[in-house]
Amino acid sequence: MTDELIPIVMGIIQTLILIALAPLLTGIMRKIKARTQKRIGSSIFQPYYDIIKLMKKDEVISESSSWIFKSNPWISFISIATAALFIPVIIFYSPFGLAGDILLVIGLFGLARFFTILAGLDVASSFGGLGSSREMMMSALIEPALFIAVFTISLTHGGTNISTITESATHSTILAPSIIFAAISLFIIILAETGRLPFDNPATHLELTMIHEAMVLEYSGKSLALVEWSQSIKQIILISFFVNFFIPFGISTNTSLAILGVGLMAFVAKTTLLSALIAFVETKVAKWRLFRVPDLIVMTIASSMIGVIFFYIK
Repeated sequence: MTDELIPIVMGIIQTLILIALAPLLTGIMRKIKARTQKRIGSSIFQPYYDIIKLMKKDEVISESSSWIFKSNPWISFISIATAALFIPVIIFYSPFGLAGDILLVIGLFGLARFFTILAGLDVASSFGGLGSSREMMMSALIEPALFIAVFTISLTHGGTNISTITESATHSTILAPSIIFAAISLFIIILAETGRLPFDNPATHLELTMIHEAMVLEYSGKSLALVEWSQSIKQIILISFFVNFFIPFGISTNTSLAILGVGLMAFVAKTTLLSALIAFVETKVAKWRLFRVPDLIVMTIASSMIGVIFFYIK
């Protein structure tokens, strides 16, 4: 294999690792939550079994739906899978990172969210409309907080390119106050973007608490499998952001098999530990009332702004 092809192959391998491990991470989080709540819980491989089962089932499609409802699972899956191309996993360099940066990844997330909201409205279901309206409110609050957190990180590491940020974090030995506040902000944003408590409860189908589940309630079969898989991929991408920016050890420029194996194990260990922390937090907090959620988003924005202030007064 030529030297020019090695980075491309490594980028493809990193993307496939994210897509393949995404359901496993969801299963691990569910298992940890079950154990924390004194339950046995299902296997960590249950999300894979669910996706395979749904792929074999027929779909039931509302007569009032249009092409938006039918196309949304594919648009969401392709958008989020494309975002995975830019994420370093075992080496900090991604050959596809030259085509975009973290702002493009956020844009791809926004594209998937936009079509999911439209799909929730498209079927003329009261649940879908309720979930879509709540999701629009949440996204209007969360996205500014996410951009400010990204701004804080990019100031500290000198750019918005994910590979550049990861490389800078890897070689940085000083934990700046701006990075600490950005980490707090990004952790809360991960809870919000993945529909975790206290923002949403992914395990419920109660009308008073549903947000994401209400928008995809009408899906079944292969479409539901793609929706669930897309959500898992988005979750592992956001967690990868956190571990790459704030816990970058284990990532290397060396492409030898031994180093790559160590890098993969380090990535799995870091994402598993962060997932366990998220699952533990979920068991300790309750679902907040919808109109209390902006208070938590304000705390997130304030944390990022404090990080910006610390950057300029250092």
